[in-house]
Amino acid sequence: MWILYAFCSALFAGMTAVLAKIGIQKINSHLATALRTVVVLVFAWMMVFIVGSQSSISSVDSRSWLFLILSGFATGASWICYFRALQTGDVNKVAPIDKSSTVLTMLLAFLLLREALSLNMLLGMCLILTGTLLMVAKTGSGGGSSTAGGRWLLWAVLSAVFASLTAILSKIGIAGMESNLGTAIRTAVVLAMAWGIVFFLGLQREIRGIGAKSWLFLGLSGLATGLSWMFYYRALQEGPASVVVPIDKLSILVTVAFSGVVLKERLSRRAAAGLALLTGGTLLLLVKF
Repeated sequence: MWILYAFCSALFAGMTAVLAKIGIQKINSHLATALRTVVVLVFAWMMVFIVGSQSSISSVDSRSWLFLILSGFATGASWICYFRALQTGDVNKVAPIDKSSTVLTMLLAFLLLREALSLNMLLGMCLILTGTLLMVAKTGSGGGSSTAGGRWLLWAVLSAVFASLTAILSKIGIAGMESNLGTAIRTAVVLAMAWGIVFFLGLQREIRGIGAKSWLFLGLSGLATGLSWMFYYRALQEGPASVVVPIDKLSILVTVAFSGVVLKERLSRRAAAGLALLTGGTLLLLVKF
């Protein structure tokens, strides 16, 4: 069942980027992150009470608390960087870099969790990196004004780094506990971090100026994130991180398709070839199963 959960996670994760891109167009990215996290937190705790795991919170040991808190900070940092990148870069360029965190996650899983690396997995990692480079490389006609300057690239790379740390820390933190409860605890940490930044920068005053369209899409993106997390951490709890993470990264296919339909973003031939390599590399990671 964990494979099905991983694919469901990929579906909802793929929708998140496009919904968030629309929602944050006229909002500071830090404020948008904080507002979205409220929706995710409500959804996460709702699932906790539906499955009845709230009573087990007193049995969470100190080690789990430590790694859940650390993974929460890593998640918050990843989100902040990701949505900052989305504000200034195209979805079909930012998303591939974020998904390339698969490679770093697998390396960390090998070094820290002692998960095996096979020859086909190494080849898959090479294909993912090659595909990512092709997707983000500038074409002769340029990447458009939204990708000019390269600032989005730095934020996207940082997002990928923190995302890989999140997966490893979460894998350790949710061991032996109900996955929905672990997700809810992590989300509370992200919420505290995000709103801490908002109040530190004085961005709370901008809430009154947010339009109905932005509220709608921020809410929908938060809901999509909540559903993705619910399936992702259930899959991560039951399956190996080196397989669950690659399946989740197939969300790039949903993201590219959705961005093409909704945002009218188009892939160049080079980018399309890169997407094919990235997808092929991801699928290659699953051959042994």
